[in-house]
Amino acid sequence: MDLLSRPMSERLNLDGKKKAEYVRTLHEKVRTNIEKKIQQYTRQANQGKKKVTFEPGDWVWLHLRKERFPEKRRSKLLPRGDGPFQVLERINDNAYKLDLPGEYNASSNFNVSDLSLLDVGHDQDLRTNPSQEGEDDAITAIRRDPLALPSGPITRGRSKKFKEALHELVLSTQ
Repeated sequence: MDLLSRPMSERLNLDGKKKAEYVRTLHEKVRTNIEKKIQQYTRQANQGKKKVTFEPGDWVWLHLRKERFPEKRRSKLLPRGDGPFQVLERINDNAYKLDLPGEYNASSNFNVSDLSLLDVGHDQDLRTNPSQEGEDDAITAIRRDPLALPSGPITRGRSKKFKEALHELVLSTQ
């Protein structure tokens, strides 16, 4: 707050009580301005963030940072995440304790930015087991008539196959 914008009579007031009251109100105005600015800065800083909370018993993936797990991130080709691990305890809003195996040789407390919820996806068919009970698992080849014109544009490859099929048809009729 700019003190020069105040009238000269307020700045040079000789009465002690009035000056003390003036300083008190000035401090209150400065404090409210600072609090408003802090709220504005936090709103702007947290604009794209979403609040993530985990409960004990949830399964999460762990992001392996180079600083914390140098032996697990020696190469850029190694996986960046590991898991799933179970959340044992919620320390506060952004810190959790995980059930970490002893091979990691690290603290089991992690920041929420290093964790992501494990999505089991029961409704998704990942086709890991193509065998279905009562169905034919044999791969059937799709037979197409080589002389039928394909739908879509005629490319060099398609015209070459069509020409070969036509040539075979002419040879088989002779």
